[in-house]
Amino acid sequence: MSRGAESAVTSEKTAEALVGRREAAKAERRARIIHAARDLIRETGNAGLSMRALAARAGVSLATPYNLFGSKRAIVLAVLDDVREFLDRFASLRATDPLERLFSATDMLVEFYLADPRFYKTLWAAVFDASDDVRRQIFNQKRDAFWRRLIHEAASAGVLATTLNEELLLRALDRSFGASMLEWVVGEIDSERLGPAIRFGHALILKGAAAPDWRGPLEARLLESQAKLLPVASIPHPRG
Repeated sequence: MSRGAESAVTSEKTAEALVGRREAAKAERRARIIHAARDLIRETGNAGLSMRALAARAGVSLATPYNLFGSKRAIVLAVLDDVREFLDRFASLRATDPLERLFSATDMLVEFYLADPRFYKTLWAAVFDASDDVRRQIFNQKRDAFWRRLIHEAASAGVLATTLNEELLLRALDRSFGASMLEWVVGEIDSERLGPAIRFGHALILKGAAAPDWRGPLEARLLESQAKLLPVASIPHPRG
């Protein structure tokens, strides 16, 4: 190889190394910003995020979060990207029973919330605030598609009555889930009862929607969840 060719190869490798270092540095700053955003949401109890406080916590300039993410909304979405870990864990689930898959998905989701309760209580408090944009970021098309697929799998396996509308069932399950989350956020149920409360509501709704052969297994799930709820403090009744 000629000296000129060697020089060109060396220059190309040097340029690639510089690009690699710049991209690594950018990825490291992104990770710091996401970590800082999660810490601030957890500590302040506010999902709104001050960009100035975020930049200071991450140790970057005020312009850096905007340069790397584009907007505050994009940062919140990046913080919520742990949904990928949830989907990866669910993909490794070996259960083929459509009911087992549906309830296992719910249990996995609750595990995420209970692993970082201050963070997720803050996010869900924002969900229940009609003026906050966080609701649109959590309740998105990707989330709906995941649960819609599980319900369709159950319907295709004959779990559900053939006359049932799957979309209306999804909304009913969502409302039940949201009600339990609201009680958890305001302290009406503790973390130990959150999972059983959600499973009880889902089993109750699904039992009403199920084909006759599947009502027995759902009754068993209903009673199992009920047994975990009743021995603890009495369930509060609606006020009014």
